[in-house]
Amino acid sequence: MTRATSSAPSQRMLRIGEQVRAAITQVLQRGEVRDDVIEATVISISEVRMSPDLKIATAYVTPLGVSDHSIVIEALNRHARFIRGRLGPQLRQMKYMPEVRFRDDTSFDNYKKIDELLRSPEVSRDLDGDNDEQ
Repeated sequence: MTRATSSAPSQRMLRIGEQVRAAITQVLQRGEVRDDVIEATVISISEVRMSPDLKIATAYVTPLGVSDHSIVIEALNRHARFIRGRLGPQLRQMKYMPEVRFRDDTSFDNYKKIDELLRSPEVSRDLDGDNDEQ
C-alpha cells in the first residue's frame, strides 16, 4: 500500500517547528547572540517550517523597526550554527539537532497589498454595486 504524498506538513513537523520557534525566540530574548545588528533589533519569529526529515528548520523572521531586513537576516544566518548549538536544552528529545536557516517573512507585506487592493476605489465601487443588487 503506497502512502499518498502531500505538500501539507505533518502534525509532527508542525509540533517540532513550534518547539524550534520557541527555542530560537528564547535564545534571542536572552541576548545570547553577540552581534550589534541582532542586539539592536527586535526580531519576531512568525513561523518555523521543518523539512520532512526534521533536519532543516527554516525560520521566517520579521525585524521590527528596520527598513532593510536583509542586514538582519544575513546576521542571523552568520550566527545560525551558534544558535543551533544553543537550542539543545529545549530540544533534547530530538535525534538530530536541525540546521537552522533564516528567511525574511514577507507575509505581512502580502497582507498589506491585499488590504490596499480591497480599499482601492475600483474594488470599493464594485463591492458597493454588489450590495445594491441584493
